[in-house]
Amino acid sequence: MPYKNIGKSVPRLEGAEKVDGRTRYAADIDLPGALWARLLRSPLPHARILSVDTSKAARLAGVRAVISGPDIPPVLTGLRMKDMPVLARERVRYVGEPVAAVAADSPEIAEEALSLIDVQYEGLPFVTDPVEAIRPGAPVLHENPAAYKNAPERTTDLPNVQSLGQWSNGDIEAGFKKAARVFEHTFRTPLGFHAYIEPHACAVRIGTGGQIEIWASNKSPFTLRDRLARDLDLDAKKIKVHILPVGGDFGGKTSVIEVPLCYFLAERAGKPVKMVHSYAEELAAAAHRHPAVITLRTGVDGDFRLCALDVNAIFSGGAYAALKANAEVTVQGPRRVASYYRIPAIRVETLCAYTNQVSCTQTRTPGSPQVVFAMESQIDIIARALGMDPVAFRRKNLLNDGDPSPFGQKLKGILAKETFKKAVDAAGWKKPKAKNVGRGVAIYERPSGAGRSGAAITVDGDGGVTVQVGVPDVGPGIHTVVQQIVSEVLEVQREKVSVRVDDTDSSPYDSGTGGSKSTNSVGHAAYQAASEIKEKILALAAGRLGCKPEEIKADKGRYAAPGRKATAFTELMRLAVEENRGPITHLSVYEPSRAPITSFAAQVAEVEVDPATGQVKVRKLTTVHDAGRVLNHLTYQGQVDGGVVTGLGFALMEDNSLVDGKIAVGNLGEFKIPNAADVPKLTTLLMESATGPAPFAGKAIAEIPNVPTAAAVANAIEDAVGVRIFDLPLTAEKIYAALKTK
Repeated sequence: MPYKNIGKSVPRLEGAEKVDGRTRYAADIDLPGALWARLLRSPLPHARILSVDTSKAARLAGVRAVISGPDIPPVLTGLRMKDMPVLARERVRYVGEPVAAVAADSPEIAEEALSLIDVQYEGLPFVTDPVEAIRPGAPVLHENPAAYKNAPERTTDLPNVQSLGQWSNGDIEAGFKKAARVFEHTFRTPLGFHAYIEPHACAVRIGTGGQIEIWASNKSPFTLRDRLARDLDLDAKKIKVHILPVGGDFGGKTSVIEVPLCYFLAERAGKPVKMVHSYAEELAAAAHRHPAVITLRTGVDGDFRLCALDVNAIFSGGAYAALKANAEVTVQGPRRVASYYRIPAIRVETLCAYTNQVSCTQTRTPGSPQVVFAMESQIDIIARALGMDPVAFRRKNLLNDGDPSPFGQKLKGILAKETFKKAVDAAGWKKPKAKNVGRGVAIYERPSGAGRSGAAITVDGDGGVTVQVGVPDVGPGIHTVVQQIVSEVLEVQREKVSVRVDDTDSSPYDSGTGGSKSTNSVGHAAYQAASEIKEKILALAAGRLGCKPEEIKADKGRYAAPGRKATAFTELMRLAVEENRGPITHLSVYEPSRAPITSFAAQVAEVEVDPATGQVKVRKLTTVHDAGRVLNHLTYQGQVDGGVVTGLGFALMEDNSLVDGKIAVGNLGEFKIPNAADVPKLTTLLMESATGPAPFAGKAIAEIPNVPTAAAVANAIEDAVGVRIFDLPLTAEKIYAALKTK
């Protein structure tokens, strides 16, 4: 059926306010009498703290509070596993770890106070490579990590293990015995950064009776409230988090340390405290993407079919495991490795290692860009070794509808081959190419996430509809989609529907953004609330019209009661409000459920390589998505384009690796991410169908288009000049060196 508001290119609800500067982010919050907080950070990657003398800083005019580890309770915090101190005590474990904090009348005074704090250290051996970190004899960062609260169970005596996950399906030994050939390769990906525009910022005010107000750049305000209450032994009912727009997240905005520090400073100073990180702090000390070392051992039988896959993925987790949110405290990408191929036997081992670097957290599709770079690169290597076209080899091994995934999951509506075919056809895979021009392809799949979410709808007398939700705007446009959903269900003009977010006291509960779940969760809550309030409206209107609700019949958008002229639903809304003697309000809470439905994506990159320098130019990138029904084509395309550009950065340039235990880049000018000149011609094709789990049959998109890109580019480089690069980024220097040794 045709929709009036769904499936359109609808501009962002908040777009104008962002453009003209009316949108207020956490750094824009100006509280009367607020102090400015600054952090003193460790200059060493691993050291004992011998002493911290804050006396001179405390005497500086304008300084209202100074704290170090011994001045606050010995709190260990974390999204799941509690192993991170709010301020370092006894030991620092990475360059940039907070050691002391100051609250002062101005940022300048706070900075001067930091220079007056005297910290004496005793340097210790450090380790930054995850493979070296788990070798016997490596410097040990945590003596007994199993003792931390919420630490996962472990079955290893190796040192520096944050978590160890092992999953298997089928008979792996029999699978390799069946193999005619076995291929083994190791791939590496570097430490990466989210590169959001807005730095971390927060403010905390403690009022009378211990009431706590928080303003933070945070993706999950309700989770922040509950975690702060648990970690600091506070009453959650006395904590109110104001829900603010977030200037980019990509997994990084969790406020694990900043909010507790502002709370302790505000408690000591008796005034509100505000903290805004510099971007140098973001690059040096904020959470990053996990570096990875991934070894794949893959068996292929005599019919060129994949018959066994053994995966060993070692991730550098950084100094603390605190920033991983899942119960296993791991990186979950390896659990979906090769999930779009028919493989009868699979074994996966994922290990996260403690290392002397910034702690790592979820980053747009946690672990999948790393794993898919490895898997899809090796698929090309295998195909070429077998003398097969990489496209033909994939087609032979991709899932058919009805096939189980390698881990035995049964999915509905598998469109792997259809998505793949559309991509290679659209990219002109078989067209002639000039010298040093190559094409590469990669594929990925990911289902929609789900989380608990609420929506409250109020209908007033003039036909206006207000939807209150608890999810912040982090960029993708969820509030606009909510407006579309509600206006479609209630059959009102979109402009009549407003969306509000307030705070954790007055907004419906929401589990926060992440995991490609917002449309599936918040969207379902809004759809459910709109559908249920529509039933209320019909019942009230029927009372006004003197009939039963079921006697009001709908026909082509018009509603008629017995003996009455057909009218629009907006008229029924007016009658219902009159019958109710005031606005009608309804709250719905969506309890998550996961449908066995996924989304496939295939990408083809076309590159040109200069053999004299190794320089790579991506000329074209074609991406095809199994999209379900697209609710908003404008925001959907924005996710695709943004994801592809993110994938290009991961492939070609992003690297925030350490030099002598310290991140070397100090600003975004030095940390290379794609700009407009780096973006090639992007072609997006959508395969729409009413098959998704979200309202109106939508599917996930946010964490899909960034994943296949690196492998597609690496495969295109080999196609162009015959060299294979096994570690990211795919720089000119690496390609030139490989060409010289070819």
